[in-house]
Amino acid sequence: MKRKKIFYVILLTLVTAISTFLFTHAAATTYAVGLGVILLSLTVLWLVSLTIKDASIIDVFWGLGFFIIAWLYGSQVGFELLSTRNWVLLMMVTVWGLRLTIYLAIRNLGKGEDYRYVAMRKQNGKHFWWISYFRVFVLQGFLLWMISAVYLPALSVSGSLLLLDYLGILFWSIGLFFEAVGDAQLRRFKQNPANYGKVMDKGLWHYTRHPNYFGDAMVWWGFFMFGLSQWQGLYFIFCPLIMTLFLLKVSGVALLETKLKKTKPQYAEYIRKTPAFIPGLPKK
Repeated sequence: MKRKKIFYVILLTLVTAISTFLFTHAAATTYAVGLGVILLSLTVLWLVSLTIKDASIIDVFWGLGFFIIAWLYGSQVGFELLSTRNWVLLMMVTVWGLRLTIYLAIRNLGKGEDYRYVAMRKQNGKHFWWISYFRVFVLQGFLLWMISAVYLPALSVSGSLLLLDYLGILFWSIGLFFEAVGDAQLRRFKQNPANYGKVMDKGLWHYTRHPNYFGDAMVWWGFFMFGLSQWQGLYFIFCPLIMTLFLLKVSGVALLETKLKKTKPQYAEYIRKTPAFIPGLPKK
């Protein structure tokens, strides 16, 4: 419990610091509009979650939210002013965001509430309805807004593709491959009844325990490369850093492996021989 309180204090400090930076930025009005749209969308989604008694729908919105805010920032810059590099970035966000949304919708909808929210619902009892608004929906809304802040500097510089843009496309392509292929391989593995209780260690999962999370991080470092079209884009390094940190230490690797260690005894051997995040050759 003490560690959880420390985590929320650090998170609140981080949100406050980054929000202060964005609201004092030259594009503060645009960022404020972005936050307003996201929080309004998530408030509606929260009301839906109360009706269907399933907070898991926030997970499906995650990728869609980045898609929405990227196009919102594009409209604020002015679609008529966007150049090749700007449209390439928007297409990259669109492909990544919609793929993730469709995948999670197919995987989650109709399957019951995710175990994380079930535990939170049980812990908070009759107060869950309003606690979920702040701890699940508003919190993820702020995270989405902060992480997507890099889109605006990337969309504000027009022209043809730059060298760093090509590097960003390479990062994004590698990331999308690992994320999409990793998700597809895991889905096929789980659909086979013969694999029940087994550990997935084939395909990309042979080289990293979390190819989808690694891919997600790579995608965001790719977006960051587009933001480096001007030196001020360096300020936005917190965007891919936050995403990578959460994938590794908060909602991704750490959380999932805590569960898998308890439910699959053979997972310990998988941990011993297989890299956790960055792909590599497994140990013998």
